[in-house]
Amino acid sequence: MNSVAAAAVHIFGVRHLSPGGSLHLLELLQEVQPTAVLIEGPADANSEIHHLTNRNTTPPVAILAFTEDIPVRTVLWPFAAYSPEYQAMKWAAENGAHAAFIDLPSSVTVAMQQLRSEAKETGEDDDTVTGERSDTDTSSDSYFPNDSSIYSRIAAIAGEYDYDMYWERNYELNPSKGAYQESIIAFSTQMRELTEEDERQHQRVEYAYNAVREAYMRRQIQDTIASGHEPNRIVVVCGAYHAAALAHDSHVMTDQECTQLPSRKTKLTLMPYSYYKLSSMSGYGAGNNAPNYYEMMWERMRTNTLEELPHYYLSSIARWMRETGNHRSTAEVIEAVRLAEALAAMHGGSAPTLRDLRDAAQTLLGRGDLSVIAEALARVDVGTAIGSLAEGVSQTPIQDDLNRLLKQLKLEKYKTTVATDLSLDLRENRRVTSEDSAFLDLNRSTLLHRLAWLGISFAKLHPSGQEHATWAEHWVIQWSPEVEIQVVESTLLGETIEVASAYVLQQKLDSCTTIADASLLIRTACDCRMLEQMETARQTLQRLAADSRDVVQIAAAAKELSMIIGYGGLRRMDTARLLPLLEQLFMRACLFLQDAAQCNDEAANDMMSAMNELNRISLEHSDQVDEALWLQELLHLSERDDRNPRLSGFACAILMERHAITAQQCAEEVSRRLSPGIPADLGAGWFEGLSQRNRYALLSRQSLWEQLNAYIVSLSDDEFARALVFLRRAFSSFAPREKTMIAELLGELWGVHADQAAEILTGELKEDEVKMIDELNDFDFEEF
Repeated sequence: MNSVAAAAVHIFGVRHLSPGGSLHLLELLQEVQPTAVLIEGPADANSEIHHLTNRNTTPPVAILAFTEDIPVRTVLWPFAAYSPEYQAMKWAAENGAHAAFIDLPSSVTVAMQQLRSEAKETGEDDDTVTGERSDTDTSSDSYFPNDSSIYSRIAAIAGEYDYDMYWERNYELNPSKGAYQESIIAFSTQMRELTEEDERQHQRVEYAYNAVREAYMRRQIQDTIASGHEPNRIVVVCGAYHAAALAHDSHVMTDQECTQLPSRKTKLTLMPYSYYKLSSMSGYGAGNNAPNYYEMMWERMRTNTLEELPHYYLSSIARWMRETGNHRSTAEVIEAVRLAEALAAMHGGSAPTLRDLRDAAQTLLGRGDLSVIAEALARVDVGTAIGSLAEGVSQTPIQDDLNRLLKQLKLEKYKTTVATDLSLDLRENRRVTSEDSAFLDLNRSTLLHRLAWLGISFAKLHPSGQEHATWAEHWVIQWSPEVEIQVVESTLLGETIEVASAYVLQQKLDSCTTIADASLLIRTACDCRMLEQMETARQTLQRLAADSRDVVQIAAAAKELSMIIGYGGLRRMDTARLLPLLEQLFMRACLFLQDAAQCNDEAANDMMSAMNELNRISLEHSDQVDEALWLQELLHLSERDDRNPRLSGFACAILMERHAITAQQCAEEVSRRLSPGIPADLGAGWFEGLSQRNRYALLSRQSLWEQLNAYIVSLSDDEFARALVFLRRAFSSFAPREKTMIAELLGELWGVHADQAAEILTGELKEDEVKMIDELNDFDFEEF
């Protein structure tokens, strides 16, 4: 591109989210009436421009590029309604001008993004010079490399609080025609002169990346001229940092250089975006701190009523405060406007900046307290707006499938950045006539479970608040741009939500090695209503269980199967094939119970939980499982002296609760276990296990407490110290009322008044007693 042609092209540098930039750009476009509008953006996304400018598309929206292979890498180019690039596209569409993106194709951008990340990891690039955005936001560069010291100095010289305040006052609120374009070129030239040497030394990869981009954009400009457009009828819209380079430098990327660019195959799609994600609060480096405020500014610029912005902004703050119970009068709003205008005048500005408005709001509406208006500021500054795409706009198949399902299941209204509760009743609604309506909540649940299984964080399942109500589910739903990205990334797994979910489940089953994992996968298949995968999971679990002797894992798997069988009908799933497997698991758990009970106290905790589950299953599925075998094995365990005493005691407690042993048998076992001469850890440990269930049955047996009392009295001092560990642990789980009842029982045994015994046993410990307990905690039992 020769220098004469380059000088004739209109280069318009912008901040990527700049209402002032959009206003001045439109003035230039109206004046020049270009035949071609060239825009910084991925050159392979030109086909998306007509979708972006569709009258039914509502910003904020974004172009999303994603790789076709794993690991998936993504790059975003977001646009707000007031983005100069978006307004340039709209103007071109409305005026019949050619519009095109001229930056590196997304395939190259993704590959170079990876090189930049690797340079940072290896220390080749020092990131103190150039500010970076998150990995998903690296394509649309911030308006300048973020040398914070330079920007701080600029703000300080200008007498502004920070650089954003300086920028808004001098660029966004500058009404002078032509001043924006000329000042950006001058500013870009001087900034590059100040930072270029540091970039060459410390940011070599970053410097090269920008040089490659600019050479490529010059090539696109040259090609546009070669295609027949007069240079002076071409307008180029680019980031301000690149404006000077495109206006003055001359190197154009050659064909050979183009072929040498790194590349990763990508696909493109469009997605709705949100103001929160556009804001710098989310970590997006090219964003601003108040996208909703800048939309307010843009709307007033369009109607030539910018002087009304302070009134509208502060009225919005007051309105939000009133809605949340903090009334503020019209007079206070008027005074706040006057204060903001006075603050602007003190800095030589023609209108208040956002900082001036926030200070005025805090002073008069917050009455000096920022916390009073903090929520209102967040709502009014950042906003909760989410963009939307016209129906049929180019998207990936899985995005189309999700949008179709959200519409079909009446979930579209939940596509908001504000977290919303959704309670579901999975039972058939018999008050409606159509099947779709009768099972609407069930179908909603299926979709939400599938999305969660795919790692798409659109909805999170919370406790329903209805204990034992298997038909109730409570979800918290919240949409975000990350959700859309997660959906797009799932394209590699399948073209629909159902196919992708089934693919992931099958992968998990293929690599499954434990019965606990296999049982959870059966549960997932049921929740997601994937019958074929549930059968595969059943076969996997059956294969793994055939060789397992781990009672804890077997019980966990049986628990999952029991729950699925119990409520599988709610999900309209045939669970009959799971019954033989439940029977098999239950039988194996019974047969290996004695072996598993030969464990230490730490493992005994898990075993007690497993025994609880197995006992519940024997009660709830007595027709399917061998209940007699379970009670027989519990009896054997309760009688054994060579197994963990806590588990023997726990087995005895279950048998007592189920009336599977007589009162005489119980009394004999208690007498045997708590006899003088029985080692302290065995007797006290057995009592601890016994006390874990059916407390009132224990409290009603006077003979048990007599035997426990006699047993403790018979212990030597060292034996008592050892037994006390088990007894403290046992009684620590008793409720205060239960402890009082025990105290009364012991009072009767000792011939002490019940109230007096309760006062002594449940009262505060004395200092010497606390010291004794502390010494016990430090006691070394390994010496025994």
